[in-house]
Amino acid sequence: MLFVRATEGSVMFSPVSGQNAKRAAVRKALDRHKVYITAQSFSDGAYQARVLVDGEAYWVDEFRLSQLQQGLTPAELELTPVADD
Repeated sequence: MLFVRATEGSVMFSPVSGQNAKRAAVRKALDRHKVYITAQSFSDGAYQARVLVDGEAYWVDEFRLSQLQQGLTPAELELTPVADD
Protein backbone atom coordinates (compact mmCIF):
# COMPACT_ATOMS: atom_id res chain seq x y z
CA MET A 1 0.00 0.00 0.00
CA LEU A 2 1.26 3.46 -0.88
CA PHE A 3 1.35 6.07 1.84
CA VAL A 4 2.51 9.63 1.52
CA ARG A 5 3.68 11.38 4.63
CA ALA A 6 1.33 14.19 5.53
CA THR A 7 2.72 17.59 6.24
CA GLU A 8 0.84 20.60 7.43
CA GLY A 9 -1.65 21.68 4.76
CA SER A 10 -1.28 18.53 2.67
CA VAL A 11 -3.82 15.80 2.08
CA MET A 12 -3.19 12.09 2.58
CA PHE A 13 -3.55 10.01 -0.57
CA SER A 14 -3.87 6.29 -0.84
CA PRO A 15 -5.14 3.97 -3.55
CA VAL A 16 -8.24 3.34 -1.43
CA SER A 17 -9.21 7.01 -1.28
CA GLY A 18 -8.62 7.33 -5.02
CA GLN A 19 -10.87 4.33 -5.67
CA ASN A 20 -13.55 5.77 -3.37
CA ALA A 21 -13.47 9.05 -5.30
CA LYS A 22 -13.91 7.18 -8.60
CA ARG A 23 -16.83 5.20 -7.19
CA ALA A 24 -18.48 8.40 -5.94
CA ALA A 25 -18.14 9.96 -9.40
CA VAL A 26 -19.73 6.91 -11.05
CA ARG A 27 -22.55 6.88 -8.48
CA LYS A 28 -23.23 10.57 -9.15
CA ALA A 29 -23.33 9.98 -12.92
CA LEU A 30 -25.73 7.06 -12.55
CA ASP A 31 -28.02 9.03 -10.24
CA ARG A 32 -28.29 11.87 -12.76
CA HIS A 33 -31.35 11.67 -14.96
CA LYS A 34 -31.09 10.95 -18.65
CA VAL A 35 -32.03 13.68 -21.13
CA TYR A 36 -33.07 12.57 -24.61
CA ILE A 37 -33.39 15.13 -27.42
CA THR A 38 -36.37 14.04 -29.53
CA ALA A 39 -36.67 17.09 -31.83
CA GLN A 40 -34.78 20.28 -32.62
CA SER A 41 -35.93 23.57 -34.09
CA PHE A 42 -33.95 26.50 -35.46
CA SER A 43 -36.10 29.56 -36.15
CA ASP A 44 -35.11 33.24 -36.40
CA GLY A 45 -31.71 32.44 -34.91
CA ALA A 46 -33.25 30.77 -31.86
CA TYR A 47 -32.69 27.13 -30.94
CA GLN A 48 -35.28 24.95 -29.26
CA ALA A 49 -35.15 21.28 -28.39
CA ARG A 50 -37.92 18.92 -27.42
CA VAL A 51 -36.47 16.73 -24.71
CA LEU A 52 -37.68 13.67 -22.88
CA VAL A 53 -36.80 13.51 -19.18
CA ASP A 54 -38.16 10.78 -16.91
CA GLY A 55 -41.00 10.05 -19.34
CA GLU A 56 -42.14 13.68 -19.74
CA ALA A 57 -41.54 15.89 -22.81
CA TYR A 58 -40.48 19.55 -22.59
CA TRP A 59 -39.56 22.28 -25.09
CA VAL A 60 -36.38 24.03 -23.89
CA ASP A 61 -33.90 26.58 -25.17
CA GLU A 62 -30.17 25.96 -25.37
CA PHE A 63 -29.51 27.28 -21.85
CA ARG A 64 -32.19 25.11 -20.21
CA LEU A 65 -30.96 22.10 -22.19
CA SER A 66 -27.46 22.54 -20.80
CA GLN A 67 -28.87 22.87 -17.27
CA LEU A 68 -30.83 19.64 -17.68
CA GLN A 69 -27.73 17.89 -19.01
CA GLN A 70 -25.79 19.09 -15.96
CA GLY A 71 -28.27 17.35 -13.67
CA LEU A 72 -30.92 19.92 -12.76
CA THR A 73 -34.45 18.55 -12.78
CA PRO A 74 -37.38 19.96 -14.75
CA ALA A 75 -39.03 20.84 -11.42
CA GLU A 76 -35.97 22.84 -10.35
CA LEU A 77 -36.16 24.73 -13.65
CA GLU A 78 -39.94 25.15 -13.29
CA LEU A 79 -40.55 23.53 -16.69
CA THR A 80 -44.04 22.52 -17.76
CA PRO A 81 -44.51 19.28 -19.72
CA VAL A 82 -45.82 19.72 -23.26
CA ALA A 83 -49.28 18.49 -24.17
CA ASP A 84 -49.37 15.32 -26.25
CA ASP A 85 -49.15 16.05 -29.96
